[in-house]
Amino acid sequence: MPIWKSQDLDFGVDAVLRGQGAEPGAIRERSPRLVDLAERALEEGTSLLEPTTLFRELDVETLRHERLILDGGSTLSGTLIAEHLGPADRVISILCTVGDALEDHAGEVSQENIVYGLALDGVGSAAVEALANAACKHFEDQAVELGFQSSIPISPGMVGWPVEKGQPEIFEILEPEQVNVQLTEYGLMKPRKSLTMVLGLGPTMKTGGRTCDFCAMRETCRYQDHYDPHHA
Repeated sequence: MPIWKSQDLDFGVDAVLRGQGAEPGAIRERSPRLVDLAERALEEGTSLLEPTTLFRELDVETLRHERLILDGGSTLSGTLIAEHLGPADRVISILCTVGDALEDHAGEVSQENIVYGLALDGVGSAAVEALANAACKHFEDQAVELGFQSSIPISPGMVGWPVEKGQPEIFEILEPEQVNVQLTEYGLMKPRKSLTMVLGLGPTMKTGGRTCDFCAMRETCRYQDHYDPHHA
């Protein structure tokens, strides 16, 4: 499978704080020490990142009963897939990971200093989000050069595409063992700082909208306004 590398990930301390589930503005007012720890974690953790994007582009053969059939017989299925990828001529399946070095280090640090360990974990969360945003922009720019439009990124776990259905479908297409990413029996990925998504490409694709609008947590999430408009 092709691999796309991006070494320049665009994220900062606020993203690290959000990666820990915190609100940066509130933390800066109430706990400056946590901001200092996030800055330290960002400086240390960046050197442990191994950003890698595995992808595969396949032509769409047909759509049958909310089941998108791709070249070679691979399938993606669900109401969300039919709604957003039905008009696609091609689909790009994507897996982004920042590896397990930072994750392992954060786990070791947490045994002695759980607060700093959580800050390092926040670096991993922020990094994989930044990698996904960079990958989306890369493939969207390529689509424009071909005269295509692209869908919003669709990820397993969004409303209309359950994790237990979508994750195995993407793994079957990509064979992520190539980049040392595994899928557990519960549908979780190892390393944890990994995510998957698909993009539909074509001349008549529906554009606009946000992935946040289709997230199961959209009613309660405090961070929607902070995410890239194309990727939640």
